[in-house]
Amino acid sequence: MDYNVISWWSGGVTSAITCKICIDLFGIDNVHFIFIDTFNEDDDTYRFKKDCENWWGKKIETITAIGEKWNSIQDVWRRYKSLNVATGAICSTELKRYVREKWQKENTYNYQAFGFDITEGNRAKSIKMNHPKTKPIFPLLLYGYTKQECMDMLIGVGIDPPRMYKLGFLNNNCARTLCVQGGIGYWQKARDMGGEWLDKFNAMAEMEHELTNIKGEPVTMLKDQSKCGGLVFLKPHKDYPNIKDISMMEGREPKPLFECNGFCSTNDLDERNETENEINYQMKLNL
Repeated sequence: MDYNVISWWSGGVTSAITCKICIDLFGIDNVHFIFIDTFNEDDDTYRFKKDCENWWGKKIETITAIGEKWNSIQDVWRRYKSLNVATGAICSTELKRYVREKWQKENTYNYQAFGFDITEGNRAKSIKMNHPKTKPIFPLLLYGYTKQECMDMLIGVGIDPPRMYKLGFLNNNCARTLCVQGGIGYWQKARDMGGEWLDKFNAMAEMEHELTNIKGEPVTMLKDQSKCGGLVFLKPHKDYPNIKDISMMEGREPKPLFECNGFCSTNDLDERNETENEINYQMKLNL
């Protein structure tokens, strides 16, 4: 089909405000909203989706690889025997990026709008340079909006942000299992919160061990960012006693990652920092 503007809604606050700006700039009839559903999102994400649709007066199209190529995110991990590596998370590639690229090949459009905030200028530049076929535009950069300002705007119109923000996470990514690109602090927080979060921590620790046993070598999500380096398990693995687990790691404040929307690995122009693979849960937004 032919579209004027595609605005990608990721389930986060920045993408929601990006969609609203596109309506204001281009008119609601000229904007088409799309959500890439991993079927691994927090239940409250779908409440937030309905609230956004009611705000705009227009539905968000949902596209997905679940039910076609994959049955679940766990299928992806098991097929590739991988969780998170230096080039990114395999689930993000299969369930987000490839789905977006497939849609892009099958449709025509004048622009694609991405919700990069004022801190993500290099990421936007990278897309412009390396992915020109996307025809990208960045409404939040146009107005210089921060994630906090996007949060304030949503609250100002009476929309309750996704619960993950209220719990102290800066992202609303894959909360059903929690995000494999979260860092050591992110997973320590999940463990210490107890309840459903501890259950998710334990389930992911079991997944690490299952994949490790199948592959015959350590499969982890985390890496020690200190000078010592090395992989880090969520829980100790009996066959690899020399590999640390997060109980051995000192807690520290990680830096934030961006919302996952099909361009999760597009930060190749940014300077590498010691916490680039961690999601900041400590620097809470004001709700």
